[in-house]
Amino acid sequence: MLCFSFSLLAAQQTDSLSIKNGIDNPNILTTHHFGIFSSRIHQSFKIKPPKNTTFSINHNSGNNFHPFVEAYLPKDPEVQKALSKVIWHNRNFTFVDQETTPANYINIVIDAVIKEFRFNINIPLAKRHELGISLRSYLITKGKHPFSFFTGDETIEWFHSNISGGEDPYGRRYYGLNQVNFKYTDRNGSTLELNNNDFFLSGIEFNHYYYPSLKINNTKNIFISFGNHLGINTSKFNPSIDFGISASGIKKITLKNNNQFNFGVGMNLLRKNIINLGDVIDLGNNKFLATIETDIEFTKYTKKRSYHAFGVNYQIQSRYSKRKETSYYKLLGKWQEINGGWQHGITTQYKALSNWSFIYTYGRPNYKLAIYLKEDFLVNNAPDFQTGLSLSIPIFK
Repeated sequence: MLCFSFSLLAAQQTDSLSIKNGIDNPNILTTHHFGIFSSRIHQSFKIKPPKNTTFSINHNSGNNFHPFVEAYLPKDPEVQKALSKVIWHNRNFTFVDQETTPANYINIVIDAVIKEFRFNINIPLAKRHELGISLRSYLITKGKHPFSFFTGDETIEWFHSNISGGEDPYGRRYYGLNQVNFKYTDRNGSTLELNNNDFFLSGIEFNHYYYPSLKINNTKNIFISFGNHLGINTSKFNPSIDFGISASGIKKITLKNNNQFNFGVGMNLLRKNIINLGDVIDLGNNKFLATIETDIEFTKYTKKRSYHAFGVNYQIQSRYSKRKETSYYKLLGKWQEINGGWQHGITTQYKALSNWSFIYTYGRPNYKLAIYLKEDFLVNNAPDFQTGLSLSIPIFK
């Protein structure tokens, strides 16, 4: 009887291990107000293709906020040189006209809770290949309670006022809580504007992953994968095609009790707008977006063929616009009325954007449920705070 119980327990542990495929990494891409119009790349931290075709639904909610700010980008090299010698908030430049003071002009204001709805299907093509197809859509909202309890303005400003950040540090209360104000004019004079309850299909993505069989899989418990990615953007603001590549590596450590630590590192490179299918908004003049991502996950298995996984993910993405322009741009905004961050709508276009995600996953053979919280500790407000929920179900066995 003792031997039978031991054998049954070992079989259950082995069966539980078989349902875990690398690091659980739901789609945690940010609801960035430029990024939602491009493909971007979801990093795979699997060690092999899934056994069965899997369908998943992802819902993300992020609070994006930037007060109205204007920027002039002088075209005259001599003016650029003179302004580069002055700290950005003390630069003296007055635009008259394009003949007298030639300059590009940009303005932006972002105030909305952006909700993403993403539908994915992942298909094992062969022993070492996988195809993922993803359809993404977005809803622009005011973020009122109770539908955006964690990401709404009221919760965030309560946190600032009572715990950390101080009273109204970026002007949400000054402009009014629970508002939608989403408008951007690019350097070509084209305007992107969204209103409350606007819903749009942003694009469809095709992701191919290859998981090579290597000696280090067995000797070092290290697994590597490569991906290539094609995105078709379908919004009226950015009808275009993107292309990218990715690579990732995972180190798996199995503990004596069969629980696991997994350490993952990934990187990807996206060429935005490799083909434009119509008139597009200038969503930053950097043609490439590069991302580096790390993930640490601890997994505890149960005796009931399930597991609990706790992960911490860090992402850093390259800037949307060319950094050299920061040496001479002139910014205008309500710096006296706002306690801080009045310039972020422009300045964050020229900075690498980073964020931390804290992920919990409950997995069973017939479904997997993940929830996560995302925070940018450098406070770029794009988004300030984001939450997400993902449900994955195998549909063909």
